[in-house]
Amino acid sequence: MAANGQAAEGKGGVSRRAALTAMGGAGLGAVGAVAGGAALADGSQSRTAAPVAEVSDGTAPACVLSPETTEGPYYLDYEMVRRDVTEDRPGVPMILRVAVVDTGAGCRPVKRAAVDIWHCDAGGVYSGYEGNTLPGGPPPSGTPTAPPTGTPTGPPPGGGGGHAEPDNDLTFLRGVQLTNGHGTAELRTIYPGWYQGRALHIHVKVHVGGRVDAEKKTYTGGHVSHTGQFFFAEDLAEKVAALEPYRSNTVTRVKLEEDGIYRQAGSGLLTVRPVHRGRIERGLLATITVGVNPSATPAPA
Repeated sequence: MAANGQAAEGKGGVSRRAALTAMGGAGLGAVGAVAGGAALADGSQSRTAAPVAEVSDGTAPACVLSPETTEGPYYLDYEMVRRDVTEDRPGVPMILRVAVVDTGAGCRPVKRAAVDIWHCDAGGVYSGYEGNTLPGGPPPSGTPTAPPTGTPTGPPPGGGGGHAEPDNDLTFLRGVQLTNGHGTAELRTIYPGWYQGRALHIHVKVHVGGRVDAEKKTYTGGHVSHTGQFFFAEDLAEKVAALEPYRSNTVTRVKLEEDGIYRQAGSGLLTVRPVHRGRIERGLLATITVGVNPSATPAPA
């Protein structure tokens, strides 16, 4: 698989530093708060990454916008409305439960927001991209024997922060679900794998004001109120990496604290627990709350 480093997902940085901070270990409704820990197979709570911002007096949570991050090169606007996005991808089953709240209205749940996710499979491959080779081709291999000559004729390997054109019509691990009356959307997927230069993550966009085309089963219209990424605590990532098919991924895994996009966002850590206590391979539940301004159309970082 070709390199797909942090440069491929933009220069990092976020347009808004604020994040929806942890709410005392319990999320809005039944959903875990942003930047909480990840529950491990033994039932303990992971604290690899702490909440990005605590309230100054330590007694109450803040209700602020989640940070915008780069959408990366692999976003495709298929916007297929479906709950199960797994298709044929092997991996640890995972339910992703996302609550969307309006930070301008006291974190009131946002109903019928479209939660649009995409992520790579256990081997680090995104649907639509054979081996995730970006414009400019794969990185050079072997040992250089002489300095480069001539004038560059195209973008550097890795593709910069631009969009990569798909080279196949596969659609696994992409999909949209609308939030319910409690502002919550739920999708069935797998725990993601990794590729060169990035820690484990899931991309997300929150669309507001559109509608579902019942015939095509796609989401259409409206506008994007948030573009972000969700992340996984390092201790859980290590446990999953020891399972098949993840352990067959030979790419060196970037740890959470080494990921520039996570460090600059400072938020987006999923709360994860096993569905069956002590058996992470049988399934996980990942929850997070995303704070948005439904009327805004922020540009991705």
